[in-house]
Order: sequence, then C-alpha cells, then structure tokens
Amino acid sequence: MNELNTYLSEHKNRFIDELIEILKIPSISADSAFSQDVFDMAEAVKKSLEDAGCSKVEICETPGYPIVYGEKIIDPSLPTILVYGHYDVQPPDPINLWNSPPFEPVIKTTKIHPEGAIFARGACDDKGQMYMHIKALEFMCSTNQLPCNVKFMIEGEEEIGSESLAWFVKNHQEKLANDIILISDTGMISNDQPSITTGLRGLSYVEVEVTGPNRDLHSGIYGGAVANPINVLAKMIASLHDENNHITIPGFYDKVEELSPEERAEMAKAPFSLEQYKKDLDIDAVYGEKGYTTNERNSIRPTLDVNGIWGGYTGEGAKTVIASKAYAKISMRLVPHQDWKEITQLFKTHFESIAPKGVKVVVTPHHGGQGYVTPIDNIGYKAASMAYAETFGKTPIPQRSGGSIPIVSLFEQELKSKTILMGFGLDSDAIHSPNEHFGIFNYLKGIATIPLFYKYYTALSKK
Repeated sequence: MNELNTYLSEHKNRFIDELIEILKIPSISADSAFSQDVFDMAEAVKKSLEDAGCSKVEICETPGYPIVYGEKIIDPSLPTILVYGHYDVQPPDPINLWNSPPFEPVIKTTKIHPEGAIFARGACDDKGQMYMHIKALEFMCSTNQLPCNVKFMIEGEEEIGSESLAWFVKNHQEKLANDIILISDTGMISNDQPSITTGLRGLSYVEVEVTGPNRDLHSGIYGGAVANPINVLAKMIASLHDENNHITIPGFYDKVEELSPEERAEMAKAPFSLEQYKKDLDIDAVYGEKGYTTNERNSIRPTLDVNGIWGGYTGEGAKTVIASKAYAKISMRLVPHQDWKEITQLFKTHFESIAPKGVKVVVTPHHGGQGYVTPIDNIGYKAASMAYAETFGKTPIPQRSGGSIPIVSLFEQELKSKTILMGFGLDSDAIHSPNEHFGIFNYLKGIATIPLFYKYYTALSKK
C-alpha cells in the first residue's frame, strides 16, 4: 500500500492532466454531429491502454461506434478480470445552465470536494471512472504487481443503448472469456462511507407522438372545435399515475419483487438525511409512490418519468396555434424480474388504448435493458469489500442503485460471468445534468482501490 501511495503522489498531477485532456473531446454518441469526436475518443482510449501496459490493444469495428479492446495476459492459469467502461457521454444540454463550458474542464473546490473536483461532461459518467482503471493498470504494470490477467472492453454507445456492444459480446465470447467483470459506472454513499452497488434497475425508453389535425391551426378559429394534441398528450401522461403515484398501466407490477421487511430494514441502515437531500435539490418536499421511503422509491421500486415534452410554438413571443403534433420521451426504470420488452409492450398497448377520438397515437420504442442483482456471498464482492475497507478504513455497505446499466444482465447471459460494481462517484456529481463533476479525492481513491481488488480477488480465487 505504501508503494501505491507513493506512486499516486508522484504521478497525481499527470493523472489529473491526462483525464482533463480526454474530457475535452466531445464524444456525444447521441448526436451525429459529433461522430468524428467519438472516433477520436476511441483512439485516445487505445493509446492510453497501450501506454498503461496492455500487450495487445485494438479498435474493433462494430455496426456502430467501435469498441476498444485491450489485454494483458501474464499467465493463462491465473484468473482473468474483464474491465468494462464507456467513452461516450451524454449531450450537455441545456448549455446555458453550465457555470463553465462542458468540454473545457475546470477544477473547482466545493463543500463536498474541498480537494477540488473536475467539472466537465463525462467527468464522472464515465470517463473519470473508466480512466481510473487504466491508471490502476499502469501502476500494477510499472511496479510489476499485476497479480492476474486483465482484459478491457471500452465502448462508445452506452448512452444510446449499447446496441453494438450486444452484437460484439455475442460474436466474441472467446476473446472476452473471463472469471469476473469489473465496472465503475456507479456511485457510493459518501466519501466517508463507501458502498458497493449490488442491484441495478432495468430500463424501457419510448417516444410517443400524438397527431390531431393535418396542420397547425389558428387557435381562435378552431379552438374548442378540434382536439389539441398538446392538451391531449398532457392528460394522457397525467393519467399514467394515480393519486398515490402508483403507475396505472395494467400488468405493470405483476412481476415486481416485494422486498421483505428484513431486507428493507437493512437498506434503512445506510446513512441518509432527508433534510439534506431536500436542501441539495432546493425542494421543500419529496414526492413518489405512497408507502415507500425516498431511498426505496429510487432503487427498489419501478418508476415512469417524462424526460422531454414538446409541440407547437416555443419561440419568443406569441403564436396562437393549435399544433398538429405533440411529442414526449418517456423512460421507465424497472426492478429485477420485470422484462423490459414486456413492459414496453404493456406501455404501448395501454397508451394507445387511452387515446381519445380525434387524435392518432404512435409509440416508438428506443432501447432498454434488464435489471440486475449481484450476490454478496461470492469472492468478487468479498474482494471488493476488502479493497474498499483498506483504502477508506470502513467496510462498504451493499446498496441497490436506481440507475441502469442494461449490458450487465447481457454479460451474465452471454459470458456467464458475475459483475462487480465498484463505483466512486457521488449522487451530487450531477451526471446527465449541467455542471457534472468528479472529485479529485474520488478519482485518486479509485486508482488506489482497484489494484487491491485484483490482489484480493486473485488470493481468494486460490482458496
């Protein structure tokens, strides 16, 4: 551990500078205008893996954006860890809410990050956390302390559904063969209390279109005489929750796992201040499904949220029209046992059925994925727990996340491997939002903790 701390101290500034450089690349996979930047980012990841010590690195073409594959095989008889991460990022909109340009990284101190945090799109999700693994490999290779084999699979489509990754995994199972998969694309409770994510919610993402008249109409001449698609869409969306904020789609809850009182009591042991939660978000009350706590609502319960809604005139000034069309993007976070394809079909059937006469409704599925629960009694979890305990001085708490990483269930299905989710981000890091950031403390702690996972996992594998 002393040698690791010394290495971190000597190379700290370089590690930060290197991360800042890749954060400058606007690798936005959702927007084709940034296509070249995504490819440039793949090249940057390839070079970083080569510099860190991988003996083989290649950019693998896919039907979409490429996957960067790297490996360092020191002995085929030793365990093999497969590291997954992604180099694409979310769009930075709305730009006007950023305090600094999203692709011009700056380091600022905050109350939570007195040692400073890097503010930039992708800082935490997932460039910062992905790059921790590359720098951890650099340390292990530079000091001849890599205890097992390692493979890297870094993709460029995570933020748009990982469609090419699914293709790649199914067609390269031998290349990707491993004993366990390691991912840092999640968070932990706080810098004082580490945690390990043991569950992820699934996802179903759809877009809806409501069409009324064949053109925009004058709201004075036609108002009150024809269905207004925006009004109709608003009513349809409002009807998707009842007075208890329970989702009203028939069959939606049929496969939802109800946790036992004992399991819910264990969850409640995690440190949480409701008042601080409201203060951080500048809200005066929490909101959600009746009968569940805030931490249960955002982790073990399914949800339905409108992510965007538009139609008609939204420019400056007034334009009195009844729009021909109205649109919304809707995501449903799902819990284990809910099948995302089944839920998507239930939504489509229900939403089309509640459309009134006078409008036409089209539901277009985008992407989705299954939920996942990882056991805490396997050696992967134990190794991660031992690693966190050594660097933080506290045993991590197992915690279910409200987020989704749809490919985790795919990995288990295709590669027959369990996944360990060693996240170092915080809920306050504003991922997917303006002013995303990642603490310098968290970044360096990740680099310090990951080699210990390798060490303990290899040792436990020999028992």
